[in-house]
Amino acid sequence: MSEILIVYSTVDGHTKKICERLRKTLEHDDNQVSTVSLEQAIQMDLEPFDKLVLGASIRYGKYRPAVLHFIEQNLELLNRKASAFFSVNVVARKTEKNRPETNPYFKKLFKQTDWKPAKADVFAGRIDYPNYTFLDRQMIRLIMKLTHGPTDTAASFEFTDWDRVEHFGKAIDRLQTD
Repeated sequence: MSEILIVYSTVDGHTKKICERLRKTLEHDDNQVSTVSLEQAIQMDLEPFDKLVLGASIRYGKYRPAVLHFIEQNLELLNRKASAFFSVNVVARKTEKNRPETNPYFKKLFKQTDWKPAKADVFAGRIDYPNYTFLDRQMIRLIMKLTHGPTDTAASFEFTDWDRVEHFGKAIDRLQTD
């Protein structure tokens, strides 16, 4: 049994939804799992946790600035403890860009930091046109048109492979703690 903290950075809530699925997967193995927003985690003492997981989404090609700040603020701890990271982005809907070694956003983030998570993955996210602002709806539709994605602004499209999310959760469960 482990004390696990799952931290999420989300714009539209989908990364939080993935974190909740991870929490359920990990709780089935008698772990004590907490899920908190990045804003909450910045204020917390992370030392008591055996395992730390960070999930972050991409919007317009970037993670929120607080993601890198959190990693830098906790770098020593993240490298010392059993830690994991996952990225959520719509470009990962493409098979050739859905792995840490092939996803451009993942690769860019880890060029900026010395964090070496024990486990890492990339999950395709969701496009939820009806819930976007007018400007976001138009911008994302343009991006999707350019990248051959869905452009029907009256619909939502979920690309997340939930079996893969659960597999990632089981891999986190198997991480050894110090």
